Amino acid sequence: MEFAVVDIETTGGMPQSHGITEIAIVIHNGLEVTGKYVTLINPLQKIPPFIVNMTGISDEMVATAPLFEEVAQQIYNLLEGRIFVAHNVSFDYGFVHYLLNHHGYNWSAPKLCTIKLSKKVFPGFVKYGLGSLTRDLGIRIEGRHRAWGDAAATAQVLTMAIEKEGMDPIHYLLNKKEPRKKIAPPNKGDAI
Repeated sequence: MEFAVVDIETTGGMPQSHGITEIAIVIHNGLEVTGKYVTLINPLQKIPPFIVNMTGISDEMVATAPLFEEVAQQIYNLLEGRIFVAHNVSFDYGFVHYLLNHHGYNWSAPKLCTIKLSKKVFPGFVKYGLGSLTRDLGIRIEGRHRAWGDAAATAQVLTMAIEKEGMDPIHYLLNKKEPRKKIAPPNKGDAI
């Protein structure tokens, strides 16, 4: 089982109208990190000041960065055939899925959320946001709110969860389906 631990920085919260400014992918084989990739991306739009303040990524920094379409093949190759892992996975997956498909890559992947995994493997913490969780687990983030720092920390959370509980919680979360609505049994009085 191979994992691609992903973190992105963006210009906002909607894949259809905002862009990725940075992406980091950590390849993890279930035991250790086996590869890494990080790049700034030119989102072709202004980065809002509050995001510049949070991430430190400015319009000047991304002005000469590649466009998403220029790195899409490399990103696709790193993600294809691997479980997509992120802290609050729906956000990162939503952007990457939208942009890869928008640029002609028919891609989807199983998703694993390290927030849900952490709640299962490390119960009892007050908060499970990446900053709080890593503090509680003793993980030091090198570059908070930057794709590489957050992806590397998320990969450490994954490693610690596997070391503590093995693959069972991961299999459970990957195979967990939404509960089906109960359908009332047919009324026996209807039969003739």
